[in-house]
Amino acid sequence: MAELAALWIVRHGESTANVAATAAESSGAELIDLTHRDADVPLSATGEDQARATGRWLAGLPEHRRPDVAVVSPYLRAVSTAELALAGTGIPVSRDERLRDRELGILDGLTGHGVRRRYPDEADRRDRLGKFYYRPPGGESWTDVALRLRGLLGDLRRDHEGRRVLLFGHDALVFLLRYLIEGLTESELMALTREHVIANCSVTGWSAGADGRLTADTFNDVGHLHQQGARPTREDEVHAEPV
Repeated sequence: MAELAALWIVRHGESTANVAATAAESSGAELIDLTHRDADVPLSATGEDQARATGRWLAGLPEHRRPDVAVVSPYLRAVSTAELALAGTGIPVSRDERLRDRELGILDGLTGHGVRRRYPDEADRRDRLGKFYYRPPGGESWTDVALRLRGLLGDLRRDHEGRRVLLFGHDALVFLLRYLIEGLTESELMALTREHVIANCSVTGWSAGADGRLTADTFNDVGHLHQQGARPTREDEVHAEPV
């Protein structure tokens, strides 16, 4: 099977929606104070600093480790992160809608408390089906997102065999790439989601080993943000989806 030399995914920098969601969850509100549709949410000032710090880290990589191409989610927060991080690198960039965030349908814009108050039947259904298979009305399940990522991975392996590819996307994608590339079970994947919150501008990566298969190098790493003087978003400041 065709394989990449290396693959990384960077979660977008802190967005204004991350900030609003943290405030809403902390206050016990039902609704997150959002002024943009999900695809148009911009970065916060902190998110812009994180993206620039990621760019300085990329620029400092040795030539044989730098990405050959970048593929970006079409959502503004990911596009802006990529633009700031890749400025001056000359790395070719393309967008792919398969890297968009998981769609929450009727639950979009609600806190966990809001889901339980406004849609108790949906909260019960989610508990019964489990996070992996639950699909909110008008939204996507984790399996739906995995299907589009599986197709993207196949195309990347075919079109960029032996090359280093950098993705810019969203937190659920990081978990699901581990699921697909490393062959995790459903229970292993769900354990990861309980144990970790994917930090803004964190890096998760894999490289081809002696057997030609991608092997995990790093997961949810924000060391480059410390080194470059940007403030990493604390885990308790990173909003997790309500369901």
